[in-house]
Amino acid sequence: MTQPIDTIARSLARERGRAGLSLAEVARRAGIAKSTLSQLEAGNGNPSLETLWALCVALNIPFATLLEPQSARTQIIRRGEGSRISAEQANYVAILLASCPPGVRRDIYLVEAQPGTPRLSEPHPPGSVEHMIVTQGRALVGLTESAEELAVGDYICYPADQPHIFRALEADTMAIMVAEQN
Repeated sequence: MTQPIDTIARSLARERGRAGLSLAEVARRAGIAKSTLSQLEAGNGNPSLETLWALCVALNIPFATLLEPQSARTQIIRRGEGSRISAEQANYVAILLASCPPGVRRDIYLVEAQPGTPRLSEPHPPGSVEHMIVTQGRALVGLTESAEELAVGDYICYPADQPHIFRALEADTMAIMVAEQN
């Protein structure tokens, strides 16, 4: 079975090559050390959600590009499997479930979160939108300044090109997130 870091390593090298950027330039744009990027491209390390997101912004690619193997046609992800990416400052895990073909930027994630430090997200590229459906527990979700409390079955859609938040209000909160980018 391929480990997530193996897929991430291949994807980083591929996308950096497509962009025609050096290790140093991508690292500078992402705000990380060149040696860190080199290690990640070599398949070493355990990058945080924040580090991977910064690399995606630096490369101008959707987050899912780093996690989904290029040749996947039929894919089944059983609960507990999948590429798990953890936040550094919150008890929050995002698991990529599916992404759309090139040219279409819509990714589907299973979010698992615990009460405590919230996941505070900086604005994504202009035109980004997130859809969230709580499947277990309760959460405070949406724009940082006007987040809404959601319970099981509740849905919210918000512009993700503004600061936004996900705060679990109950243990073992889960949600499905659909992230769209232009």
